[in-house]
Amino acid sequence: MLLNKLKDIKIILASGSPRRQQFFRDLDLDFQIRIREVEEVFPPHLQSYEITNYLAQLKANAFDDLNSDELLITSDTLVVLDGKTLGKPSSEEDAVKMLQNLSGKTHEVITSVCFKTKNKTEIIYDITKVTFSDLSLESIEYYIKKHKPLDKAGSYGIQDWIGLIGISKIEGSYTNVVGLPTEKVYQYLLKFQF
Repeated sequence: MLLNKLKDIKIILASGSPRRQQFFRDLDLDFQIRIREVEEVFPPHLQSYEITNYLAQLKANAFDDLNSDELLITSDTLVVLDGKTLGKPSSEEDAVKMLQNLSGKTHEVITSVCFKTKNKTEIIYDITKVTFSDLSLESIEYYIKKHKPLDKAGSYGIQDWIGLIGISKIEGSYTNVVGLPTEKVYQYLLKFQF
């Protein structure tokens, strides 16, 4: 059982995301939150999961003072449509454009998770395909005004109203789209060698 394995390990979640924090609570894991500001810039030649892997590790690299009994977990999520990455929108207008582009199409949601101890760093990632039905401008504007998705990659949360009314198909992990592939993280921690 994972709780027994981690009984002498202090888990540090370096994420301000309330959704990720709730997943760790739901997994019955004791953890503390430590956040360090990092400028999330990546080399332009990176593609797909290379970007999220890079950013998750960049966030972990801000912690070079871990104790031997600490396990740091960082993550990053991106939406990819037709080879183009969609991060968090810069404004409500940007969010409208993103959702209009996602309307009626299938895109990928990629989340990378970085596990760092004093002695090693390892990364896993997951990719989920999500298909939106056709979204009206009225629905998009209602969602953005009411739910304020400016902190979400691709301008939406699958768990929000827009996910309930607009997502017609999902292939892969639902929790990955929310922001953390919980099943993969749990299985990985079971096998992780400290």
